[in-house]
Parts: sequence; C-alpha cells; structure tokens
Amino acid sequence: MNSFDSLVLHDRVYTVSELTEIIKLEIESSFPFIWVEGEISNFRRHLSGHLYFTLKDERAQLRAVMFRSEARQIAFEIKDGLKVVCRGRLTVYEPRGEYQLVVEVMEPKGKGALQLAFEQLKEKLKAEGLFDPQHKKKLPLFPKKIGVVTSPRGAAIVDILRILERRFARLHVLIYPVRVQGEGAADEIVEGIEYLSRQPDIDVIIVGRGGGSMEDLWAFNEEKVARAIFRSPIPIISAVGHEVDFTIADFVADVRASTPSAAAELVIEKEEALLERLQSLEGRLSKTMELNLQRRWNDVYRLAENRVFQGFRLWLRHHAQRIDELEERAREAIRAQIRHVTENKLQVALLFEKLQSNIKRYFQEQKSCWEKLASKLHALSPLNILERGYTVCWTDGNRLVQSIDEINEEDELVVSFWRGEFECVVTGVDKFRPIESRFFKEKK
Repeated sequence: MNSFDSLVLHDRVYTVSELTEIIKLEIESSFPFIWVEGEISNFRRHLSGHLYFTLKDERAQLRAVMFRSEARQIAFEIKDGLKVVCRGRLTVYEPRGEYQLVVEVMEPKGKGALQLAFEQLKEKLKAEGLFDPQHKKKLPLFPKKIGVVTSPRGAAIVDILRILERRFARLHVLIYPVRVQGEGAADEIVEGIEYLSRQPDIDVIIVGRGGGSMEDLWAFNEEKVARAIFRSPIPIISAVGHEVDFTIADFVADVRASTPSAAAELVIEKEEALLERLQSLEGRLSKTMELNLQRRWNDVYRLAENRVFQGFRLWLRHHAQRIDELEERAREAIRAQIRHVTENKLQVALLFEKLQSNIKRYFQEQKSCWEKLASKLHALSPLNILERGYTVCWTDGNRLVQSIDEINEEDELVVSFWRGEFECVVTGVDKFRPIESRFFKEKK
C-alpha cells in the first residue's frame, strides 16, 4: 500500500476540501523540487508583483506562479513565447483544485539570463531612439573641469588621473565615488551622474570601471543607468571594461571609450596637438582672409575701371590703404597670439578663446568698413542715376560733357546708358530750350 492509499479510505465519503488537501500533501511530498522546461503563455504581472503564467509544450500545459520576492531577481523580460527552464515546487491551489508549479528560479533556454536581458533592453532602448546619433553631444575642445563617476579604489580612476596629469596638469577633476558592481551599484551610479550633471562648471563626465565578467559589469547594463546618461545635459564618455566589452551605457553615451585610459585620452588632446591645430587654424584663417579680400578688391577694381568712377580713384585708394593696414594688423595679432601660445602652453584654452574673439571682431570691422564703403559708393555713384534712365555724354577725347556750351554742331559724342553706349554726331544745338518743354511735349 503506497502513501496515497494510506491516506484514502475507500469506504469513506470525503468532502472536496478533504480530498484536495490529501492530493496536495501527496504531490508536495512526491515533488519537493523539480526542473520543468516549457514555453510561456498567458503571462500576467499582477499589481502585487506576483507573476502568473502557463508552461506548455506540444501536448500539455501546466499553470505556474512566481511570487514577488523571486520575480524581482529576474534580469530579463518575461513574455509569451519565451522558452524557459524553471525550478520550483509542485503544489495544489485548493480554491480551484488545480495543481501548479511555484517557480523559484527561471532561466531562458539556450541563452544566459543576463545575455537575454542585455539584448532585450538594447532593442527596447534602440527602438525609443536613445542610441540615435542626433542625440549625441560633442565633447568640449578645452574642458576645464571633468567629472568622474567610478570607484575611488579601482584601477580605473588611477589610469584616468595618470593620463590627465600627463596631458594637461592643471585640469580640475571632480570624482563622485560609487560602487561599480553588486546590489545598489546602479542606484549609486545614477546618483553620481545626476549630481555631476547639475554642476554648472562641469564640462564633461566620464562614467566607467575596469574590466570584469558580464555579472561584474551588469550595473552599467541597467535601464536606470542608461536613462540617466541620456538625460544628462553634459556630454558623457562611457568607459566600461576592456576593448571587447560592450554595455548598454556604451550605446547611450555621447562617446564610447574602449577603456578608462582611452577615455582620459579622448577627453583632452595633448598640448603639442593643440599647438599644431592652432597653427593649422592660423594658416587657414590667413588663406580665407586673403581670398575674401581678393574677391572684394576685384569688385572694387572692376567698378573703378568704369569711366564714371574716374573722379573717385583717390578716394578709393585712400580706403584701400586703410584696408591693407587693417589686414596686416589682424595677421600680426594672430601671429603674436600663436607665439604667445608656444611660449606659455598652460594658457592655451584662454588664448584660443581670445584668438577666436579677435578674429570675429576683425571680420566684423571689415564687414562694417565694406558696408560703409558700399553705401557711400551707392549714394555717390552716377550709375545709380543712370539706372533710372538718364545718360551721360563724352567727347571724342573721353571728357565728360557737363554743359551745353561745350557742344557744337558736327561734334562726335559718345552717349552712355546704365548698360551700353552709342556714338553720334551733333546735327543741331539749341542752347536756350528749357528741358521742361521736352518733358511737357513727351507728356502730351
């Protein structure tokens, strides 16, 4: 006689509750812990945090429940159609008289739980646009203060400080100490990012740690960390693990560095590289100014060659000399600042800002000068009058005719319009007819 037979007396009438309790005791004693493989269906997450679902295969199905305390340990997303392996206890849910599996451990079939969670979150955030290049912020060229979110006792902070010291000794570094693995690490990393993001003088933030297993790096794969990075108004460099390691933080960050040392190298250039860039910029600016001024000179010379501008040559040459002086002063200012940068490398950032300001001011002066010149030329230009339909006359010696007294019969003249001119011979001269009579006659 087995245990079930000993509990059930065949000549006795049982209530439903009694029989259900007997079956429950028998099932629980026979299957204390078992592993069950199946596909999830009818998945439902209750407000209480408990999970209800069905495990099924081709021929049967089994109801299952996972209570909140165990459900909180699952890193991946549970959904219908996911094939899993569950460890739990068989029992009977007495109110419905159904046997069910109380799941304590769940693993995805064929793939690690952390790897599946990583891929699921990656797809989710990608679909929301958190990885889009349009959201990436550019790193500042000359950061003055850098925030670092990492462990104060790890190798990562040592590498970062060593690189920064070697490349730019006076850079200010603010460290926000956090745990980088284990329970609560993700919350501390989020706090660090949010704290440094609120500081008005922080130019860039490095978030990271040294290498480790996927479990060690998991804090940087959590959704809360990814969203904190995305919300930061300050550019963030993710520097987690080694070159082969990728985390969700790497995809969301504005820049991904393969290691913490690489992050320090990315955040600021070598002083020699800065000087090379400044010298290259000086050359490009000089060339641009040269081309700009040449184009403007061509315009001026083209206008000056027109015969109606013969009287303005001296005036134009005066302004041309002034422009040459301004150009030379601007070039000398640029060269002086480059020399000063070379002599005092520690002031590179400040001098570069001054250089930009001086160049901007120079171009504004040039623009103002040319606008005034153009305005005066337009106001004084006979071409402005000719454009309204008037003409000017020249003698055969290219002398401007200013009075009717200068013209006699049989004189050969050149008549210039706004565009084009023609030659003519004078057949008659009336020195006393008023011009008003001509307009009146044309009006009639």
